[in-house]
Amino acid sequence: MMERPDPIEVTVTFLEMTKPPARYAPLPVGRQIALLRARKIPLHFYRYLLDRVGRKWHWVNALRLSDEELASSLHAPGRDVRVLYLDGAPAGFFDLKPQLPDHTELAYFGMMDQAMGQGIGRWFLGAAIEAAWATDPQAVTVQTCTLDHPAALPLYQKLGFVPVGQKQETVFPLTPSERAESVMR
Repeated sequence: MMERPDPIEVTVTFLEMTKPPARYAPLPVGRQIALLRARKIPLHFYRYLLDRVGRKWHWVNALRLSDEELASSLHAPGRDVRVLYLDGAPAGFFDLKPQLPDHTELAYFGMMDQAMGQGIGRWFLGAAIEAAWATDPQAVTVQTCTLDHPAALPLYQKLGFVPVGQKQETVFPLTPSERAESVMR
């Protein structure tokens, strides 16, 4: 039997943007890139994306949801999941969640290892921000924590997000069997 990983204490930073950026980074040239909206995304594919993008950052909350809980949230009106493809293969995703009454949350944003360091992160985050503002909110929000990529917080701030709060949380990592059970459903 596998031992349960130790809980990890993290600092969560909440960020907000109250007006759209004046301009967005251009699409990188000379690259085979596609960004596709996944309408009614299959649960297994969403879990795959969460696992591949967020495994080393311990993105576990949505992986712990039952099929019914995940489908209810993921397929709710206004939810917008877009998948980044690089050279024909999935390379990342973002997930926009409307927050009543007038906010849009960038609930998840990230890239897979093979996409990092390729010069597309700023453009990709800009595409997520642009999609969020297309919902006509009063503000766009995002949160990051000390487990996320070290460049996450500085990049959010460079593109216009401002920290509005912090809190301490405990992350309970998945065991390999819990991860397999979630991702292999």
